Amino acid sequence: MAGRKTLLGRVGGAPAVKAVRDMKPSHFSIARLAARFGGAAAAMTVLCGNAVAAPLMGQPTNGGIDLQPAATALRQQAIDFHTWVLLPILFGISLLVLFLLLWCIVRYNARSNPKPAQFTHNTTVEVLWTVVPVMILLAMAIPSFRLLFRYHDMPPPYMTVKVTGYQWYWGYAYPDQKIDEETSTIMPEDQAKAKDVPYMLATTQPMIVPVGKVVHVLVTGADVIHSFSVPAFGIKIDAVPGRTNDTWFNANQTGTFYGQCSQLCGTDHSFMPIEVKVVSQADFDAWVASKQPAPAPAATNAPATPAAAPAPARTAAAATPTPAKS
Repeated sequence: MAGRKTLLGRVGGAPAVKAVRDMKPSHFSIARLAARFGGAAAAMTVLCGNAVAAPLMGQPTNGGIDLQPAATALRQQAIDFHTWVLLPILFGISLLVLFLLLWCIVRYNARSNPKPAQFTHNTTVEVLWTVVPVMILLAMAIPSFRLLFRYHDMPPPYMTVKVTGYQWYWGYAYPDQKIDEETSTIMPEDQAKAKDVPYMLATTQPMIVPVGKVVHVLVTGADVIHSFSVPAFGIKIDAVPGRTNDTWFNANQTGTFYGQCSQLCGTDHSFMPIEVKVVSQADFDAWVASKQPAPAPAATNAPATPAAAPAPARTAAAATPTPAKS
């Protein structure tokens, strides 16, 4: 019983009440908070500056924080839209909300504003927070739709590649060059290390296309839904069984560009890399010639000499002379 009274005295008795009464709110300093935040931000900037590496073309960069460099004009326009339209709007809204939040904390706390206002509506504020978001959406929508229209406005293609997604590999066919489907699977790890190419991105048979040419890509699936995606080209389209989707790209530089299946498609979904080699026109023509079947040997035009017919054998009756009649 004594222990129970002692516990009540500590928790709900006079000492506890006195302790709560004597508690005073700590002094909140915006300047102190900003100084601490600024120091942490400077430390993160130094760390990130040391960790961020130069972006690699056509593949992910270890430690990178930005988008992959563009290898097509449309992809560059998409990056510019992200960097110069979306990000300023994003940071502007974030800073505005942060300012309003801090202003309310400092200006309208119980100490600075002991008697709060009694109004519940403000027509001007309600109009502003309706009109301003609409204007922000319009500022985002206009360049966004222009970019989408450019993606759908495909110039006359130089060639067509039919891409088929399987569990878990890709097939590439070149109908204009009369090249049947070639199977592209992930390159084994030991071969990738020997060739000094990125494992789980390099393949046994890449797609080959010429530089500076419009490539029309037909995409379909053979079993489940896959997704054909190459970030450096700015293309990503689903491979749906029983349906053919299409996209296009025009690479402006030679090199090797990697992608991956971007749709969950089963157990080995992560083992479906995409590799596209962009080569010069001369190298592409040579590659196409190497894939053509060898010509059949030409037949000789000289007529064959007929074999001499054997002389007929003389019969015994023909060899015996006929006796004269008397």
